[in-house]
Amino acid sequence: MIEILLGVLVGVALGTVSGIIPGVHANTLAAVLLSFQLALLSLLGPVALAGAMFAALITHTFVDAIPSTFLGIPDTDTSLAVLPAHALCMEGNGEEAVRIAALGSACAMVIAVPLSVLCFFALPALQPYFDWWIGILLVASVGYMIVTSEAPGWALAIFLVSGMLGAFALHYAFLGWHTLAGGSAILMPLLTGLFGISVLLTASRGILPEQRFQGLRVGDRMIMKCSAIGTLAGVAVGWLPGLSTASANGVLASFVGYEKDRRAYILATSAANTANAFIGLAALFALSRMRNGVMVALSELPLPTINELMVVGVLAACAAYLITIGLSRFAYRLHGIDSQLLNRVVIAFVVCLSFLLTGPFGMVILILAIVVGLVPHIVNVPRMYCMGAIMIPVMFWSFGLAWI
Repeated sequence: MIEILLGVLVGVALGTVSGIIPGVHANTLAAVLLSFQLALLSLLGPVALAGAMFAALITHTFVDAIPSTFLGIPDTDTSLAVLPAHALCMEGNGEEAVRIAALGSACAMVIAVPLSVLCFFALPALQPYFDWWIGILLVASVGYMIVTSEAPGWALAIFLVSGMLGAFALHYAFLGWHTLAGGSAILMPLLTGLFGISVLLTASRGILPEQRFQGLRVGDRMIMKCSAIGTLAGVAVGWLPGLSTASANGVLASFVGYEKDRRAYILATSAANTANAFIGLAALFALSRMRNGVMVALSELPLPTINELMVVGVLAACAAYLITIGLSRFAYRLHGIDSQLLNRVVIAFVVCLSFLLTGPFGMVILILAIVVGLVPHIVNVPRMYCMGAIMIPVMFWSFGLAWI
C-alpha cells in the first residue's frame, strides 16, 4: 500500500507539471523515467515506478485543460477541444471551461473503470473483427461530417490535404529527432500547427478579458449524457488499434458539435481523454498492445497487477480533479494581460520545444501544418476537418495500405 501511495504522489506531481506546460505530455515524462529505470526501481520499487507513470498519465488528462483553455495550445489529446475552451476563455468564462473539463474527466473515471474490467474479460476474443472495422467506422463518420457541412467541397479538400500531411509526417517520422518521446513526438508539431499556432495567429488583439466564474451552465442531464458519450468514445478508441483520443474528438464532433454547444463538447472530449487512459491499461494487460507512450514504457518494467494500477489511477484522478479545480481559481489573475504578447510568447515556446523534440523535420511539418490550419479560418469552415491528419493515416492502416 505504501508503494501505491508513493506512486500516486510522484505521478500526480509529474502529471501536474506536464499538464500545465504546453507541448509536454505524460509520454515524455514516461520516457524520461524509463531512461533512469535501474536507479528508480531500486529507489521506488516496481509498483511505485509503474504507478507513477500511470498516475502521471491520468493526472495529465485533467490538468491539460488549463493550457488548452487559457493559452489555446493543444497536445495530442486536446486538439479539437482547445477551440471551444479557448473561446469561452476569451468571453471571460475560462474558469468555467476548466471546471467543465475536470467534471467530464471525473465522470469518465467513474464509468471507465468498470468498463475497462468488462473489456478486459469480454473483448479479446472479438479483436480480429474490431481490427477490420476501424476504417469502415471512420469513413462513415467522416462522410457524415462532410455531407452535412455548409461547404462540403472545402470540407473535403481540407480533410484530404490535412490527411496527406498527417500520412507524410507519420511515414517519415524517422527523419525527426527522437530526443525524448520517440516517433510519436512528430504529432506535436503536426497538431500544434493545425489547431494551436494557426488559431493564435488569427486571434483577436487586445487584453484578456476579466475571468469571472458564475457557476457551471450545464444541466445534470447534459453532464450525464455527454460524459457517457465521451467515455464510450474514449473506451472505443482506447481499445481499438491505431486510434487515439484525437480520433475520438473528430468522431464526437459529428455528434456533439463544438460550435453549437461548446460546453457539451468540452464535457464529452474531456471524458474521452480520461477514459482512453484507463482502457489503454486494460488493453496492455489483455492484448499486450501499447496504445500510448506510457503503456510502451510500462511494458518495459516489471509490472504490478492491473488491480493495483487501477487503484493508482482512481486515486490519481481524485487528486487531479482537486488540483485542476484549485488552479482554475487563479484565472482572474490573467485579466489585463496583453493577449497578443502572450500569444507570441506561447508560439515562441512551442516552436522551440518542437525543434528540441523533432529537429528540422519537425519544423517543416510545423510550417506546413500552420499553412493548412489557416485555411479553415480563411474560407470560414470548421477546423474539425483538419482531423484528417489523424483519421486518414488510421484508415490507411486499417485497410492494410503500406503507406504508414
